[in-house]
Parts: sequence; C-alpha cells; structure tokens
Amino acid sequence: MADPDLDDLERRMNGAVEVLRRELAGLRTGRASLSLLEPITVEAYETEMPLNQLATINIPEPRMLTVQVWDRSQVKAVERAIRSSDLGLNPIVDGQSLRIPIPELNEERRRELAKVAAKYAEQAKVAARNVRRDGMDQLKKMERAGDLGEDESRLWASEIQEMTDGIVEKLTEMFEAKEREIMQV
Repeated sequence: MADPDLDDLERRMNGAVEVLRRELAGLRTGRASLSLLEPITVEAYETEMPLNQLATINIPEPRMLTVQVWDRSQVKAVERAIRSSDLGLNPIVDGQSLRIPIPELNEERRRELAKVAAKYAEQAKVAARNVRRDGMDQLKKMERAGDLGEDESRLWASEIQEMTDGIVEKLTEMFEAKEREIMQV
C-alpha cells in the first residue's frame, strides 16, 4: 500500500505562500522598502536584467531610496525603468546614483493598493486549492487502483483538507497584515 505524497503537496502549497510574500513585499505602503524595487527589470546590455544586478539599493531615511548604479552608462536605463514601472516613483539623478523619494499615499491610492493585495491573496488561495484538488485526485486514483481503502482515503482526504485550511488561513493573515500596513496613515 502506497501513501499519497503529502510532503510534495505541502511544499507546493508553501510555494503559494512564498509567492504571495514576494508580491505583497513589492506593494508600496508609503515608506521605503528594498523589496519595492525588486520586480523592476532594466533593459541593459541588450537584455532584460533585474535592477539589483545593476545597482546597489539603500534606504538612507524612511521615505527615501537610493540606487547606486555600478556602470555609469546604465544610469539612464535604470531611471527609465523606475519611471516606467507602475509604482508612481520619480527618481532624481545625481551623477551615478538616483534618489527616489517615496511620496505619501492618498486615500484613493491606499484603497487601490489594498484591492491589488486582495487580488494577490486570492490568486495564492486558488493556487493552494488547486494543489488540494491534485491531492484529492491522486487519492481517487489510488483508491480505484486498489492501493488505498475507502477509510484510508477519507483519512488522507481530511488530512489534505486540514493542510489546505491552514495554508489558506496563513494567506488570509498575510493579506490582512498587509492591508493594515497599507491603510495606516
């Protein structure tokens, strides 16, 4: 008798948690964060490169980011990438570095960001539920093949459901914490 691979299901569900963590970290909250510029890619050396492979990013004060570009010829490309990102940031070029003031968020923008965070959280929940569905399908196949009894199948199904409920609860808590952070003035 073979057992379903719960470790694989848990690993895949935790992948959804990590994706949500990264996406929420990239949302602006009115204060500087290194992860704010993480999703930005720059067209440099005839290819798309992540910003952190072209420059050093620092937070000198709570509402300011600095980007120290290593190659002087890429300063304009980095500035263009930051301006064209939908983060609403306007970098100030200062030689080989850029200063990026983080503007105060107005109420309307806070609500929009909260909606985006909710969308990210819902996508992560859907991903976790899809993993649950795969696990349940795996149980049904094993039961049909005679590798698993009906009672065992129900026990495994309840265990998979408990794991899913725990992950969904964790995702909800992450979203609620980010929503409070966004809405805080």
